[in-house]
Amino acid sequence: MRWFVRRDLDGFFGLFVDNLVQLLLIVTLCGPLCGMTGVNERFLYELILPGAAVSILIGNVFYAAQARRLARRENRDDVTALPYGINTPSLLVYVFFVMAPVYRETGSAELAWQMGLVACIGSGLIEFLGAFVAERVRRGTPRAALLSTLAGIAIGFISMTFALQIWSRPLITMVPLAIVLITYFAGTRFPLGLPGGLTAIIAGTLLAWVLPGDWTGRAMDAHAVGAAWTERGWALPVWCGGTVWAALTEDPSRWLRFLSVIVPMGLFNVIGSLQNIESAEAGGDRYSTRASLSVNGIGTILAALFGSCFPTTIYIGHPGWKGLGARAGYSTLNGVVITAICLTGTLSFVHQLIPIEAGIAIVLWIGIVITAQAFQATPREHAPAVAMGLFPAIAAWGAVVVNGAFIAACGIPPVGRTMQDLLTFDLNTEVNGFLLHGLNLMERGYIFTCMIVAALSACLIDRRFTAAATWSAVGGLLTLAGLSHAYQLIGNTVDYLPAFTSPQPGALAFRAHGIAIAYGLMGLVFLAVGLYTRENPDVTRLAHH
Repeated sequence: MRWFVRRDLDGFFGLFVDNLVQLLLIVTLCGPLCGMTGVNERFLYELILPGAAVSILIGNVFYAAQARRLARRENRDDVTALPYGINTPSLLVYVFFVMAPVYRETGSAELAWQMGLVACIGSGLIEFLGAFVAERVRRGTPRAALLSTLAGIAIGFISMTFALQIWSRPLITMVPLAIVLITYFAGTRFPLGLPGGLTAIIAGTLLAWVLPGDWTGRAMDAHAVGAAWTERGWALPVWCGGTVWAALTEDPSRWLRFLSVIVPMGLFNVIGSLQNIESAEAGGDRYSTRASLSVNGIGTILAALFGSCFPTTIYIGHPGWKGLGARAGYSTLNGVVITAICLTGTLSFVHQLIPIEAGIAIVLWIGIVITAQAFQATPREHAPAVAMGLFPAIAAWGAVVVNGAFIAACGIPPVGRTMQDLLTFDLNTEVNGFLLHGLNLMERGYIFTCMIVAALSACLIDRRFTAAATWSAVGGLLTLAGLSHAYQLIGNTVDYLPAFTSPQPGALAFRAHGIAIAYGLMGLVFLAVGLYTRENPDVTRLAHH
């Protein structure tokens, strides 16, 4: 397999847009929330972004080389590298629940950055250690459970998000969408062999620059491009191992209180990466679970040791990039380009020159392919189990939207009441027919919940009642541990509530013990039915009558 093929350009643009969004999120959130503005911008441009570059480059090059090794071993030229980049959920959680609280309490951007480093290295250690047990988990989990989780995430957090942006900025986005659909649904090639992704990016960029900003909703500014170009400057990675060690040892109480955030996110990252490896195998590329997850963890650890507060992960979307025709080169190219942007201070320049809307159609298509794969790559009879696993992820997306709306509206009369105010008096409060309390319950630990309900459904379809009861028990234990369903609500901010920890002062707390008991009762029902069917072997499925 060659190092680079023409269709790698399409894969590169899709992965590049995804990574670019993460970098822009870091700058956008850390500036106002963590005090990294003015003189403190150095934490962003001299430490965090160069540190992220180290992890992104090493991971992308490894996964490209891993794809080439698999191609040689199996004598194929259609192997696609695992996509890799900064972990979006961890980015958001670490900013809002680790770094921002530290900055609010101390007023120190430096201390907020240090606690972010501790959180990042903690997540990396969990990911690395998880690599040695993940394959056993993977073998014991029905494929429907692993892929349906990805499908739910793809629908809510990838496809839906970008679909809303497409129809919000139609004059920039819908022509690129048409090009993407023509290329990958109709299988039509463009003149001169131009890749569809590249053609879509060019078309969207030209439309954004040619059409008036009041038409498109995205005003392009040549002066802003020029100003961003003048702000460029080299910033090489800086070793921060001593800072991490000092943050860990000088006052452990500073970071021990954040274990309730770090541990769940580390576990979620392990499970999410495991699901993505399963997705790659379903698409025809079988990678070593241990090697893939180990490098994922090592990348996150290196990110922290070189100044980045944000874990990296194996991305969702392998079947989409494989469908684009990308092989190994797209991964290497993404690592090189993202590294160049981070080290040269040109992030703002790229953002001003190329509208992000020009590339979101590619990412939308990735989400569509992931969702389709969940049904296509599982046994046909397991399709209902896949559908069952979609609900928690879709509910989680709904919870994020509702919570964001509350945060945006809070304090604006007469809508100034927070979600906590409403739920304190009535947990059955609804918004357009949807229970706010129910959305929060489903959102907490939804990755686990998706797996559990899909897995026990697949086991029941196969009449494996004991296995279904085991999955119910797992659901109950995770709930008791506070990794699923349990939550605490302060104003409009929802947080985890692990077992054996006290709620924050003034929080509305719900430990979900009733849900844990209900999981146990479900398991008992499954065991009882399993025993009955063993003693009465002539009992058949209702569908057979």
